[in-house]
Amino acid sequence: MLLIFIIVSIVAILLSRGMTFRERITEFSKGAGQKDLLLMVWIFVLAGAFAASAKAMGAVDATVNLTLQLLPTNFLLPGLFISACIVSLCMGTSVGTIVALMPIAASLADKTEMSLPLMSAAIVGGAFFGDNLSFISDTTIVATQSQGCKANDKFKYNFFLVLPAAVIVFIIYLIMGQACQEVVADTVLWWKIIPYATVLITAALGMNVILVLLIGNILTGIVGIADGSYTFMQWTDSLTTGIMGMSELILISMMAGGVFALITKQGVMERIVELISRKIRTRKGAELSLAILVGVVNVLTANNTVAILSVGDIAKNISKRYAIDPRRSASILDTTSCAVQGILPYGAQLLMASSLAGISAMSIIPYLYYPLLIGIIVLASILIKKH
Repeated sequence: MLLIFIIVSIVAILLSRGMTFRERITEFSKGAGQKDLLLMVWIFVLAGAFAASAKAMGAVDATVNLTLQLLPTNFLLPGLFISACIVSLCMGTSVGTIVALMPIAASLADKTEMSLPLMSAAIVGGAFFGDNLSFISDTTIVATQSQGCKANDKFKYNFFLVLPAAVIVFIIYLIMGQACQEVVADTVLWWKIIPYATVLITAALGMNVILVLLIGNILTGIVGIADGSYTFMQWTDSLTTGIMGMSELILISMMAGGVFALITKQGVMERIVELISRKIRTRKGAELSLAILVGVVNVLTANNTVAILSVGDIAKNISKRYAIDPRRSASILDTTSCAVQGILPYGAQLLMASSLAGISAMSIIPYLYYPLLIGIIVLASILIKKH
């Protein structure tokens, strides 16, 4: 994946017109270093450090053993999905949810001989449930503010649109979870759970994900050194190893930002908007154009929040012209962007999940039933609804 993005970046720089080579590099660098992207990079760094240090001091194994004691084995897969739904709804971030739960899912898959891509998909799918609905999610805030409606009104409107997808996926995972092998849990070393329990509780309380991860990293050091799991130097080595493990993900994200900056500079976005807007004839066509517009921009930006922000004003103008309820337009923008982002192999969520699980992002995609279903449902609601 990294090699592909290096090639794409080189091609984008070489083909950009109307700028000197130095100006192209400068524009690319500005895109790669934008503030929202650098904020995500800090999350990647802290997430890698926490995952590695927590595993090294036994926090992951202790949490997994506790999970195996509390839940029937055949309920682990749907249980992970529901847990991700709840944590993401409270936390408001899909990436933060994946960071918190993916190491547990990976370890459970190993112990129960369940498909690791399947377990990973349950976490990613549930993470997008909250990303789409949470009042404090970036996508919800941007969608509602850009369309001029309240977050709670959009929540009520959107909840009944995506609830059927969540129920269907839960049933699918419940059926598939029957294949989990019965496992006898080892003795739970309760003190080792402290770092993970703290991360999950503070995340569920809505604390900023960077603060959550900082606290988690500090606790892995305190608990791990205190109980002799490792020395101070071994702790710092585990932090470094975890950070280095995120290097590919960080580089891919920054190059994606750079490529998008060049594309925007070349006027590609304006041409896409003009092309889609030209085809609108009816309200149904207008709603469909909103979904296509935010979906295409999401593919280009690899960021659902940025995609909604980029098309927000245009979407509002289209909605006013064709008398689309602001709650409806906000729901279409948010749900469609989450559906597209959920299956992008170069999106932050799948890159993070694949990095923490040690598998390829492409291997997870066939099991991402929730993002696929919400995409189908929102399109069906547009095409079937009478206007």
